[in-house]
Amino acid sequence: MAFNERQIFPNDLRPRVAIGFNLPINGEAVFTSNYQTREAIKNNLINFFLTNPGERIGNPEFGAGLREYIFTQMVDGNMDYIKEDIQNKISINFANISLNAINILQDPNNNLIKVDIKYSILNTGINDELELNFA
Repeated sequence: MAFNERQIFPNDLRPRVAIGFNLPINGEAVFTSNYQTREAIKNNLINFFLTNPGERIGNPEFGAGLREYIFTQMVDGNMDYIKEDIQNKISINFANISLNAINILQDPNNNLIKVDIKYSILNTGINDELELNFA
């Protein structure tokens, strides 16, 4: 029995088989395909965080609902709550992702919240970063 075995997703070994599409949706065709697990998971996270619960038909629980924080009072306690909320939602909805760090920067003058998430995909050796801006 092997320990700490690194998993390679079968689709990563098939360079001509798309496993998802990139966000935002633009390009020469309707969708720009992606071919690697790293990009597919990153786009899944973007889709999750930019969706509010209730927006997806047939799956009303899907979405992080981070836009609701834009018009709340920006104090340190709220920023800690947003971090905890992100951690809980990722652990519930993305079991194959391990969070390394979450940084939340605020710009009250422009009513902007910047969320920087550093994560790794379990058992793959893939580390990545996601930056979202909510205005």
